[in-house]
Amino acid sequence: MIDVFAAAGVSFIEELTSNFWLALVLKTVLVMAFFLVVPLAIGYMEHKVLAHMQARLGPMEAGAFHGWAQLIADGVKFIQKENLVPAAADRTVYSLAPAVAMVPYIAILVVLPFSDTLFALNLDVGIFFVMAMSSVSVIGVLMAGWSSANKFSLIGALRAAAQLIAYELPLVLAAAGVVMLSGVTSMVGIVEAQESMWYVIPLFPLFLIFMVASLAELSRTPFDMPIADSEIIYGAYTEYGGLKFAFFLLAEYGGIVALSGIAAVLFLGGYQGLPGIPLPDPIWMAIKIGALSFFVIWLRATYPRLREDQLQRFAWLTLIPISLVWILGAAAFKVAF
Repeated sequence: MIDVFAAAGVSFIEELTSNFWLALVLKTVLVMAFFLVVPLAIGYMEHKVLAHMQARLGPMEAGAFHGWAQLIADGVKFIQKENLVPAAADRTVYSLAPAVAMVPYIAILVVLPFSDTLFALNLDVGIFFVMAMSSVSVIGVLMAGWSSANKFSLIGALRAAAQLIAYELPLVLAAAGVVMLSGVTSMVGIVEAQESMWYVIPLFPLFLIFMVASLAELSRTPFDMPIADSEIIYGAYTEYGGLKFAFFLLAEYGGIVALSGIAAVLFLGGYQGLPGIPLPDPIWMAIKIGALSFFVIWLRATYPRLREDQLQRFAWLTLIPISLVWILGAAAFKVAF
């Protein structure tokens, strides 16, 4: 029965996408709907998971059943806040910064495959595209910090930039190991190359390095120094409020979804499922993204943040050397077999 519905769905999509402009509009709407809905669901999950882990009853009160209306309450709160702009701020750059922070993660979703036919775009150099896009979001952070005319915002933005430079290299090296083993750079091709074995098995250290570097890219705990309240207020976002601040939060949760999706494609077989469990390919992809997103949230409630010197030392003296050694091993394995 599942195969029949899947075949009907593929046939329907093929019929709709036979027209270029109709296909373009349909794909744009689906990508934007996914970006607006799924990151909000991850944010809602973070409220609930942290509330249970930290025994906080606040997020359980908005709504009769388990605080189901917490997300709605947060949305109403952001909408009601006044849109203030610092008098000395560069208003144009200040207003554009939240959009610049969000756009890269929307672009990543464009090439993220949920089946061998369900994707907006299948680039031959898909992995290079997502790696490039993942590093662009820091421009939005730098714009926010500089344009706010606040020294604490600028310090937070510069910390974020230094953090990105340090952890972008191990992130790319971890992805390079997968590319070497698969022999392709297309996101769909990498998934198909894991038909017999997910790369998390032979490349488990690179998987861990990729997840750690992703946390640093997103400034998530334990790498949240650029936005640490106790150190520099809220970093580059100190002068933001209302919907502009909400857009930065949406970019953060969109980044969690996007980088979890990339990790699922590179190391967990993407949309491929486990033998004997007949679930549709998109469901498998959703399960993997949800599990990795839960892991990111769980770390926030578990580990304290590092110091800035510990963060830099961990990247340059631990992650990068391990990545290089494991890539050398992957190359030897590829040549031998």
